[in-house]
Amino acid sequence: MTQDADPAPEQVFPEQLSAPVAAVQGYQRLWVALSGGLDSTLLLHLAALSHPGVQAVHINHQLQANAGDTQAFCEDLCSRLGVPLTVQPVSVKLGSGPGEGLEEAARNVRYQAFKELLEPGDVLLMAHHGDDQAETVLFRMCRGTGVAGLAGMPESRPLGAGRLARPLLGIERSELERYARQAGLSWVDDPSNSNPKYDRNFLRLTILPALKKRWPGLIKRLQHSAGACSESDFLNQRLAQLQWQAMGGHTRRLSVEGMSALSLAEQKNLLRWWVRRAGFQPPAVSNWPQVLHDLLQANTDRSPELRGSNYVLRRYQGELYLVGEYTELPKAPVVLQPGQPLRWGEWRIRLIPASTEEHPAPRIRICTRQGGERVRFTADGPTKLLKKWLQEQAVPPWERARLPLIFSGPEGSEDLVGIGSLWCSGQYCGDAPAAGWRLIVEREFD
Repeated sequence: MTQDADPAPEQVFPEQLSAPVAAVQGYQRLWVALSGGLDSTLLLHLAALSHPGVQAVHINHQLQANAGDTQAFCEDLCSRLGVPLTVQPVSVKLGSGPGEGLEEAARNVRYQAFKELLEPGDVLLMAHHGDDQAETVLFRMCRGTGVAGLAGMPESRPLGAGRLARPLLGIERSELERYARQAGLSWVDDPSNSNPKYDRNFLRLTILPALKKRWPGLIKRLQHSAGACSESDFLNQRLAQLQWQAMGGHTRRLSVEGMSALSLAEQKNLLRWWVRRAGFQPPAVSNWPQVLHDLLQANTDRSPELRGSNYVLRRYQGELYLVGEYTELPKAPVVLQPGQPLRWGEWRIRLIPASTEEHPAPRIRICTRQGGERVRFTADGPTKLLKKWLQEQAVPPWERARLPLIFSGPEGSEDLVGIGSLWCSGQYCGDAPAAGWRLIVEREFD
């Protein structure tokens, strides 16, 4: 590893290189993901020239024998450039995800660290280039993917509370290396990048060179194909959004009737989009026609399911429900304290004053169904068995057992005054709650 030169003068870098980096605007803080390699080292020099307040972040995966030397290189480089550096050591655990290898595990840990770093208004610059894009497209093609995967890496996307940007994505690596050498820059070569046992390295070291030799314009052609796939993916998403809105636009349920009216291709497209919108990965399915037939055409007395990663799709009374992994609920009743929000599974419950007048704080207790509960919907009306009412409201069976039931009154003579976010007594809801206190019950995906 040779010593890096002082910051290169701006005229060393052509506009083709400097303009995309300088064009990044509208941020509160600008970060560069600095690995110490050629690409990110060059990107840091470019960003330091056009963005005086730029900062760098180095993720130390602690996987290589030279990890400490690489970190020291980054620290020295940033010191001479006058760029503040944040170093984040991480631990990479192999196999933390299904079918996950070391490359993917390290990537997931790295991106998680970036997510935790970024605040609203932050932009993180990453040094992915045209060869990386071609490698990504080929890698995903080999794994079997649709147009969303073949679209490759986007130039910009949300990441955590901020955004990720890739200003060098349209430039080939050979060009970056030529400019870096002309500027007298040095960098650290990651020894793991030369090991062909890793899938991406195999593509980078063996397949891509052979393809580029046969088709010299390959990188640009793959970039063009990725752009076309990105446009197709956008249209697919827009179609799915319109169809979802036509079915009511519910976050966690879809109309079976509405889905059944679509073609197989539209059903697959909408289901994948809907699952992604809820924050999950679409299910890995080899026989979509059979799976969708079971979900949509099964007899009404059946309850078909499709399991994904951390969620399950269930059918109930003409609707498909997306049910995420449940958090464990308190086993004993919980007393709700005024002004202190209570987290109850996917619900958030608060008790706040309803006016400026002082009223004694009521005793509010939260619990799940035990069986036999009755509810009085009007002050002078009859009571109704809660079980029957939930059935009439078409509340799915798996949700009934988790609903937070809200009771008010002295122990032993309590009244049911709230049923999740489905109903609340006039004592604690409406324009002027009779008790002088207001119950606020919110469900995160209502």
